Amino acid sequence: MIANFIDGLVRYQFLQNALITSIIVGLVSGIIGSFIVLRGMSLMGDAISHAVLPGVAASYMFGVNYIFGASIFGILAALLIGFITQKSQLKNDTAIGVVFSSFFALGIIMISFAKSSTDLYHILFGNVLAVRDSDILITAVVGIIVLLFVGIFYKELQITSFDPTMAQAYGLNVQFFHYALMFLLTLVAVSSLQTVGTILVIAMLITPAATAYLLTNHLPTMIALASLFGISSSIIGLFFSYSYNLASGATIVLTAAAFFILAFLFSPKKGLFFVNKQKTEEPTL
Repeated sequence: MIANFIDGLVRYQFLQNALITSIIVGLVSGIIGSFIVLRGMSLMGDAISHAVLPGVAASYMFGVNYIFGASIFGILAALLIGFITQKSQLKNDTAIGVVFSSFFALGIIMISFAKSSTDLYHILFGNVLAVRDSDILITAVVGIIVLLFVGIFYKELQITSFDPTMAQAYGLNVQFFHYALMFLLTLVAVSSLQTVGTILVIAMLITPAATAYLLTNHLPTMIALASLFGISSSIIGLFFSYSYNLASGATIVLTAAAFFILAFLFSPKKGLFFVNKQKTEEPTL
């Protein structure tokens, strides 16, 4: 099977495009996902990844690239969630639930008018084997933006993630970095649509980062490991998708989940088996 996969990579342009896109998505998902996990914003990531669906539908309707409509609706969802939380007595998770479910339902209705059910399936669950050159370009541009922003503002993102109160005391604009991260999260979610779809994109944003979190207590190492797990999951998932004619998004996400299960069970510091062993070895009075 591996030989057939390698032979396919050499012979078929579509498989080369799929591999390049998957690697970039795995990389940027690991980077952004690390900050999302540290900030406890996984539910926000879920909301934005679902909220971009009506933007995708609107883009199809007006004949423009889906990244424009999806980005607009993703940012709108983040702003709307913040507005509802600030202007009402509802908690953040409640506002997230209301906004993302409403946007997602609106997107499904709009897609039903814009395209066929097959197109809806690909939007929801991804189809990395149908990646075009324009999709690679969009994904690469998003990857460059993420790398540049994180590289330039790494210290600011670090302190606002670990201790926003101290960051505010130092004069940092905590809200700016919050919404900047939301903007990057939206871009990554949009660029991942072709690979894993709107439903599964949150898994690529969270699972590799959560796996890395179980293995280290250092942010740079966590980012590196999350990116490595994201890239590895994308490559291995693509391999199974091509070899067995399976849904690409599902195989990529399940591969990432397999890495997480291994870390959850066998992580030297936080693994279930090691934690239980340490507890049994603790002296008792």
